Amino acid sequence: MILASTFSSGALAGMLIGVIIGAIIIGIIIGFFITRAMVRKQIKDNPPVTEKQIRAMYMSMGRKPSEADIKRTMRSMQQAKK
Repeated sequence: MILASTFSSGALAGMLIGVIIGAIIIGIIIGFFITRAMVRKQIKDNPPVTEKQIRAMYMSMGRKPSEADIKRTMRSMQQAKK
C-alpha cells in the first residue's frame, strides 16, 4: 500500500481525523441550507393564519366577531402549534 509507506501511522491517523471532521462540517453546512430552503417553501405554501383570516372565517359563519373572540382563537391556535 502506497499510503502506508509514504506516511507514518500518526500522520495517516491525523489525516483521517481531519477528513472526518471536514466531512462533518460540510454536512452541517449543506444540511443547514437544505433545511432553510424547505422551511421557506413550507411557509410560502402554508402561510401562518392572520387575525384578518380569522375575522373572515367568523363572518362566513354568520357571526360578527368581537376582538376577544379573535384573540382567543389566535391564542388557541398558537397553543395548538406547541
